[in-house]
Amino acid sequence: MAKTRAMDTGRRWLGVGHSSASDSRQAGRDAARDALDGSDPALLVVFSSGPDPERMLAGIEEACPGVPLIGCASQALISSTDSTGPVGGVVVTAIGGPGFQVSTAAAVAAGDQRRAAGAQVASCAANLPADAGPNQILLLLTEGALDHQEEILAGAYSMVGASAPLIGGTSGPDPNLGRSFQLHGRQVLTDAVVGAMVTSDGPFGIAMRHGGRKVGEPMIVTHSIKGDLYTLDDKPALTAYLDRLNAPPEAYTDPAVFDMFNRSRPIGIRRRGGEEVRHVNSISRLKETWLRSSGEVPEGGLIWVMQGDHESTLEAANEACRAAIDALGGAAPLGLLAFDCISRSRVLGDQGTEEEVERMLKVAAGAPLAGFYTWGEIARTRGITGYHNQTLAVLAVG
Repeated sequence: MAKTRAMDTGRRWLGVGHSSASDSRQAGRDAARDALDGSDPALLVVFSSGPDPERMLAGIEEACPGVPLIGCASQALISSTDSTGPVGGVVVTAIGGPGFQVSTAAAVAAGDQRRAAGAQVASCAANLPADAGPNQILLLLTEGALDHQEEILAGAYSMVGASAPLIGGTSGPDPNLGRSFQLHGRQVLTDAVVGAMVTSDGPFGIAMRHGGRKVGEPMIVTHSIKGDLYTLDDKPALTAYLDRLNAPPEAYTDPAVFDMFNRSRPIGIRRRGGEEVRHVNSISRLKETWLRSSGEVPEGGLIWVMQGDHESTLEAANEACRAAIDALGGAAPLGLLAFDCISRSRVLGDQGTEEEVERMLKVAAGAPLAGFYTWGEIARTRGITGYHNQTLAVLAVG
């Protein structure tokens, strides 16, 4: 258990607490208490990797009775209380003070309910008073195993439009439970979307970086359905992808070789709101000639094959944190929330992932940092969607 230095402007404060206590109730209670830097918390954001979620929430309730809460599961967490890299246990971020106002909501997104769930969660914005702070964000946490995440974001956009930037991530399976979950209030949910509309009299900054570079000329998506890519430039998509990268012959036939090869080689999609990155893999067997992405790849659009390496992936962490802080317009950050793709940690390995966290902490310069390793990242400052893979998305709270 450790406590990070909290930041307080007098009207807004942010603190981060972490506990890896073996008793889940104690872990939740201790992490929540350590995140508190005032008697008026407005929101708790909870990331969990290991504790029993029901008992953990009971401990949080002991420390912070009735405080609004959203959260989710992950395979590993990020906390400025531990500078040694990814951690397990529970990480709690608390924000409070009269400068923040918060409204939360949750909805099940299974089946054909993705768009409706996104709209339902975003509609919590209507619960905020008309004189709420001039700056706002919609923080979203979704079930990572769900496909068509863009439908969730489109539903959210239908309610808040361009007025509220989106930031967040998709949950991964808890290593102890073998499944994912989402948290809202003191409820443990599955296949859900949870969100918080946060307004502030201080600024927010959002930035994202992936560290990939484009390889060759763009290709036209000549046939795709949602996230399934069948042809690129009228060639079988798998073959076109591997040919562009001069892949080894084994990558065409051996699934294990393909999996290792494509980890640092996503595709980039041109969107009206900017570039989005997609991780790709084969559907089942490499004798099939198409690719599958967890996000939509629109037919008729342009994609680039992309390639990164150890150093470019690390440098993306520096750049994302700096850009998010720069977006505060000169205000000092109260803290940072980081949504880091689990695929990036697989590229970096254990030592590289520790170095990535150290770089983020160095840029944060003493401000609290919390986050988790996602199955997909949400970051939209313009445009409609904003779903990403193999990207680090950072929220700076000013």
